Amino acid sequence: MRTQITSAGMTDIQQVLADHHRYWGDRDLRSLHLLALVQEFGETCLVARAEDGIHGYIIGFVTPTGIGYVHLIATRDDARGTGLGRRLYAAFADAAHRHGALRLKAITSLANTGSIAFHRRLGFDTKTVDDYNGPGQAMVVFHRVLPFDAG
Repeated sequence: MRTQITSAGMTDIQQVLADHHRYWGDRDLRSLHLLALVQEFGETCLVARAEDGIHGYIIGFVTPTGIGYVHLIATRDDARGTGLGRRLYAAFADAAHRHGALRLKAITSLANTGSIAFHRRLGFDTKTVDDYNGPGQAMVVFHRVLPFDAG
């Protein structure tokens, strides 16, 4: 089924939240879906739409220092393994670059081995940073320079 990647709107994120389990399984990450990010950074918050709904999305923004920061990326359970995550990242990288980004950045928990492997396959450098999210809360930090080659 063909998907089209476009800017996300509030109704898109509300649909994602209604179908949260299709993207995140048993992990309840609804509190991370900050609607203000979509309101304020709509040009870098993207959804992949198909006839049967939203297959994936990415919520991100560009910092004043030229970093395209990815806050969340997810694909629906029936769209995994299709390359959609890579396509979403490439579309985000293009949008972020248009808004002045020179680099990309994302973070995840040490336990999120799937995310770590995904970002490594996309060419991100990874580094574990102790106390990144507060005392005793190490995170894996991903970096890569633009342009983004989706190859």
